[in-house]
Amino acid sequence: MSAPGGSGNPYPLGLRLAGRRVVVVGGGAVATRRVPALLDAGADVLLVAPELTPALRAHADAGRLHWAARRFVPEDLDGAWLVQVAIDDRMAAAAVSAAAAERRVFCVRADDRAAASAWTPAVTRHGPVTVAVLGGGDPRRAVAVRDAVRELLAARIGLPTAPGSPVSTSGSTAPGDPAASGGPAVPGDPLAAGGPAGSGGSAGTAGGRVALVGAGPGDPELITLKGWRLLTEADVVVADRLVPGLLLDELRPDVELVDASKIPYGPSRSQEEINRILVDRALAGKVVVRLKGGDPYVFGRGGEELLACAAAGVPVTVVPGVTSAVAVPAVAGVPVTHRAVAHEFTVVSGHVAPDSPASLVRWDALAGLRGTLVVLMGLKNLAAISATLVAHGRPAQTPAAVIQEGTTSGQRILRSTLDAVAADVAAAALRPPAIVVIGDVVHALTPPPPSALAEDAEG
Repeated sequence: MSAPGGSGNPYPLGLRLAGRRVVVVGGGAVATRRVPALLDAGADVLLVAPELTPALRAHADAGRLHWAARRFVPEDLDGAWLVQVAIDDRMAAAAVSAAAAERRVFCVRADDRAAASAWTPAVTRHGPVTVAVLGGGDPRRAVAVRDAVRELLAARIGLPTAPGSPVSTSGSTAPGDPAASGGPAVPGDPLAAGGPAGSGGSAGTAGGRVALVGAGPGDPELITLKGWRLLTEADVVVADRLVPGLLLDELRPDVELVDASKIPYGPSRSQEEINRILVDRALAGKVVVRLKGGDPYVFGRGGEELLACAAAGVPVTVVPGVTSAVAVPAVAGVPVTHRAVAHEFTVVSGHVAPDSPASLVRWDALAGLRGTLVVLMGLKNLAAISATLVAHGRPAQTPAAVIQEGTTSGQRILRSTLDAVAADVAAAALRPPAIVVIGDVVHALTPPPPSALAEDAEG
C-alpha cells in the first residue's frame, strides 16, 4: 500500500553493483546496449538468451559475463539484485517480472514501462558527480534533458561536450521499446512531453547519408569530437565488435543499432550485407553512422563501404579515428618510435599466415628492417610470423610485446622476445583483440621486467 498522500513518483537511488549479480534476459540489440554499462559498473552479469548478437557473444567468450544459452527460468533470479528484461515478448517479459516481484528483485523492462518496478536514467558525469535524469517514462525526454545539462556543464566550466574526461554521459535506458519509441529527432524544448534528444536525426527525409566514423582503440573517451557529434545525430548506427560498448549505451533510445560484429574465425555478417544495410538505410532518408574500432581505413574495410555508397549515390563523410596501432602501444608504455632507438615503424595485418598465397605482406623484407613492426590481428598466426621473421634474419632476441584489450580496463601486457613470444602468449592465455609490437622500443621507456607478464594498472 502506498503511503497516504504519496505521489507514486520514482525514488532516485544510486546502485553500487560491483560484484553483485545482475540478470539480463535477452540477447538482441537492446541487451547489446544495456550490458556494457553494467559491466562498467562491475556487476556480475548473467545473460539469459538462446542466442546472442556477435558483440554480446564476444563478451561471453572473453569471460566478462556468464551466458545461459536457454530461455529464462525463475531460478535465474536467485541471489540477483537487479534484472533487466531486454525482450519484446510481452508474455515472457511478464513472467520475468512476476518472478522478480516474488523475490523482491527490482525489474527494468524494455517492453512495458508501466509494468517495470525500476527505470534506469540518462546520466552525465563530472568527476565524482553523477547527474541522472528520469523522464517520466519517456526515454527521449530524459536524454534531451541529460544533454541540456551536459551542455550547461560544458559552458559553465569550459569542458568539451563529447564523452571525454571529465564529463561523460550514459544514454537513457528508461523502459520503452527503443524501436517503438521512434519519431524523428527535431530541435525543441527538452522538457516538452515526448521531446526527442539529439541535434539532427533525419528519419523520413531526403537527407540520408553515411558517416564512416573511427571509434578509437577501446577507451570510449578516445573518440574524436566530430565522431561523437555524428553519433548524436544518427538515426542508425552500424557497429563493429571492437567499438566501445559505452558509446552504444549513450545513443538516443530511438536509434536503430545494427550489430555488424565480426568474431575472429567465428560468426559474422558478410561485408556485402553490411554494404547493403548502409545503402538501404541511407536511401530511406536515414543518417547512418558506420562505427568502427580504431580508424575506418586501417584494416577496417572502410574503403569498400565508401565505394558501395558512392555507387548507389549515397553521400559519405569519413571521420578518422585514433588507430590502435599507435595508441595501444603508447598507453602500454611502448612508443612506436624513440630517439636513437627507432626512426620508423611499419604496421601490417597478421590475419593471413605468412606462407599463404593470399598474403600480400613481404615478411622477408620486413625482417631486414631495423625499425618497429606493429602487427594487428596477428595472434593466431604469431608463431608462424615470428618464425618467418627469424628465418629471414630478424634477431631471435629482438624484444616483443603483446598488448591485449589495450586502453581498456582489461588491458594486459606481455613482454618477451621474438623467438619466445608465441609460447609465452599461449602460456598466459592471451586472446584477441591484441596487438603485437616487435622492436627495441618495447624496452625504450622501461627496463625489461623480471616477469614476462605485467598487468597494466592504467587500464
